[in-house]
Amino acid sequence: MTTWILHEAETETSAELLQETVAVAQEVAQDIQNLKPNVMLETIKSWIPGLMGFGYRLLIAIIIFLIGSRIISLIKKLLNKTFEKMEIEVSLRKFLVSCISAVLYTIVVLMAAEKLGFNPASIIAIIGSAGVAVALSLQESLSNFAGGIVILISKPFRVGDYIIASGMEGTVMNIGLIYTKMLTVDNKMTVIPNGGLANSSITNVTAEDHRRVDIFVGISYTSDLRAAKDILLRIMDENPLVLHEENRMPEVFVWELGDSAVTIGGRAWSKTEDYWTVKFEVTEAVKLAYDEAGIEIPYNQLDVNIRRTAEK
Repeated sequence: MTTWILHEAETETSAELLQETVAVAQEVAQDIQNLKPNVMLETIKSWIPGLMGFGYRLLIAIIIFLIGSRIISLIKKLLNKTFEKMEIEVSLRKFLVSCISAVLYTIVVLMAAEKLGFNPASIIAIIGSAGVAVALSLQESLSNFAGGIVILISKPFRVGDYIIASGMEGTVMNIGLIYTKMLTVDNKMTVIPNGGLANSSITNVTAEDHRRVDIFVGISYTSDLRAAKDILLRIMDENPLVLHEENRMPEVFVWELGDSAVTIGGRAWSKTEDYWTVKFEVTEAVKLAYDEAGIEIPYNQLDVNIRRTAEK
């Protein structure tokens, strides 16, 4: 009995839902019938001016973008040729061209957006706010980046130069926008941030083709000074790597009269790549020649006297 009652209730509910659906469908059909064709045409006609205006603005925006892109391409080619003539590093050249290109494209997009009805001031404000947030979070990296730009523009050194800077010295292997890689004489790769490197004193050892080799040696006051000078001059003259050019001839002089020795100085010029070879060879040859000639090279000595107390 109870099951029959529930079945009857479900049947009545389904019938009511079906009747409501049919009624809604009839109302929609009636509304469509009442919609006259001339009303639809008038509605469409009212949209046409707006659509035509938007289409015109869209066409102008597309033309602006296409013309701007063409002009930017020409500017990029001109900049590449100009930077190449200025002998700017390839990495810096690509970076500068990319930055200028990004700025120009931003201007073109803003001009096109203005034609479409967007407010350029709002877009610029959003970009500016994002830029400030990024700059605050990357202060140290931006400092190194600025240092890299300074180094690549001022060119205090190039790849392959031997430099002394920031307490380190070695051969420059790579100059990046953030870091500079340097190989030390004992074959260790050192990475130096460009921010500190650009703000420090830099000695470029290999910047010039020639270097002066300075030799200093002390002889005793009892040794033959003239003979010592002649020997040092002869050794530098006979070295095949020592240059004999105008204003670059070897010379010998008395540098200092010290407490325990007379310091003789010698100056000779060589190619930069031969500097250490000349210095080592001349220094060794001077020691051997002075020993053969009986010229004493004094050195600091300490005499220790031990006195024994007699036992009582």
